[in-house]
Amino acid sequence: MTTKGVLLFAFNNVEIDYIKQAIFCAKKIKEHLKLSVALVTDDDISYLETAYPFYKKYIDVVLLVPKEKTTQLKNFSDGAYSLRKLEWKNQSRPDCYEISPFDETIVLDVDYITCNDNLLNCFKIDEEFLIYKNPIDVANTVRNINSFDRISDRSIDMWWATGFYFKKSPFMKMYFDLVKHIKENWTYYRLIYQIPNTNYRNDFSFSIAIHILRGFQESSWPVTMPGTMYMSFDTDILEKLDGNTLTIIADYKNNASYMAVSVKDANVHVMNKFSLGRIIDKEFKNE
Repeated sequence: MTTKGVLLFAFNNVEIDYIKQAIFCAKKIKEHLKLSVALVTDDDISYLETAYPFYKKYIDVVLLVPKEKTTQLKNFSDGAYSLRKLEWKNQSRPDCYEISPFDETIVLDVDYITCNDNLLNCFKIDEEFLIYKNPIDVANTVRNINSFDRISDRSIDMWWATGFYFKKSPFMKMYFDLVKHIKENWTYYRLIYQIPNTNYRNDFSFSIAIHILRGFQESSWPVTMPGTMYMSFDTDILEKLDGNTLTIIADYKNNASYMAVSVKDANVHVMNKFSLGRIIDKEFKNE
C-alpha cells in the first residue's frame, strides 16, 4: 500500500519557536487534508512533551536529526519597525528523500497556513515532482511585487521550496542528490548563478537543480503545485486568524503606509514568524 503524508522541518533559534509553528501547521493539515504528518527536528523529544503535551494530536511521527554544523544568520522582521539578526537553520531539506517515511510526500514550511484541500490534488497528478512557482502577494493589487520571479536579477527562474511534492523514484533520488551536491558546493554555484547573498537557501539550490536537469534551458518540467500559494512578507503583520480567514496588515509604501487585507480559504505563507507565533499562542490557549 502506498503511504502518503506531509513532512515538516522545525529547528528553533533563541527567539523563534518553529516547533510551535510546526504543530499548528500540522493542526491545519489535519483539518483540511487529513494526512499523516512527520516532524523533523534537532530538539530533544522531551521539549515537545513538556512544552506541547498535546502535540501527538497533530504530529504522527517525530524524526530526530543531528544539529547543523554550519551556522547561518538571517534578518527577521516583525513588521516594518523591528529587525533582528538570528540563527537560521535550513540545511536539512535536501535530505528529505532519505528522511521521509512516506512513498509520496508533501513538504511544507511550518509557516505555511493550510486553509483548503487543494494540496490533495498532488496525489492525483501523474508526476513525480511538483513545486510552487510565482506565489501571489496578499496585497498584490497595491504592491505588484515580482522581485521573487528569479533567483537574482540576471539569473534563472525561482522555484519555491516552501512547498513541494515528490514520489520516491530513481529520478527523484537523483534530483535530491544533485540538490545536496549544490548545497555542499554552495560558494561555487552561488557565483556561477550570480547570487549576491552568501547564505545557503533551499529555494536557490532547488531552482539550480531544476535548471541543470532541464539541460540549462526552458522546458515543461517540473509541473507547479496545485492551487495558489499566497504570501505575506515579514514587514507585514498577521493580525487575526478567524477560522480560515487571515487578516494581514500589509506594508505597501516602504514602511509609510499600511492596509488591512483579508484572505479567506487560501493557503498562505506567513513570513513574519513573530506575528504568526502570537496568533498561534491564542489558538493554543485551550489545547
